[in-house]
Amino acid sequence: MKVIGLTGQTGAGKSTLSDFAKKLGFAVVTADSVAREAVMPGTDCLKRLAEFFGYDIIDDGGNVIRPLLAERAFSSQKSTEMLNSITHPWIIERCSRLLEEYSKAGFPAAVLDASQLYESHGEGICDFVIAVVAENDVRLERIMQRDGISREKALLRMNAQQPQEYYTKRADFVIDGGRPVTEVQEAFSMILAKKGLTE
Repeated sequence: MKVIGLTGQTGAGKSTLSDFAKKLGFAVVTADSVAREAVMPGTDCLKRLAEFFGYDIIDDGGNVIRPLLAERAFSSQKSTEMLNSITHPWIIERCSRLLEEYSKAGFPAAVLDASQLYESHGEGICDFVIAVVAENDVRLERIMQRDGISREKALLRMNAQQPQEYYTKRADFVIDGGRPVTEVQEAFSMILAKKGLTE
């Protein structure tokens, strides 16, 4: 089974391509969903986070207090690096297991949708990587609409991410996610055809 890495900044249009991949009959593994599993009650990942960031990040029911963890994890670069060093290996291992299951189930290909694909070294489990990019003004509007947040909060999220060049220099293919949906899907289909995954 071929694994297609899909990465890029928030609001660029990755989810549009993930949805399209499902319609083509491909499996889709979303790293964000797996990341939520990483901090479920009782996971080794959550225990290690508590050891470093304080046991009070877990409430009486065993659930992570996300705002408190975020406040501490993003307070400095060192803290963010520690967060990533604990969560990334867990997330990539879980993604790998899910991909194995999809492969055994007979899927012809799978998409690994991960905004932090390169930071977590997840490209190592992909056959090739597509970066989805879009202009900042397009991304800003999408994030505000999608998450129902203010311009200021949307900008904070955007500024916390890597610049566009970070993705375009590393990826095997680049798609402009700011174009009309049909054009974005067409560009994706052309890449798949080039790789022998579609006719």
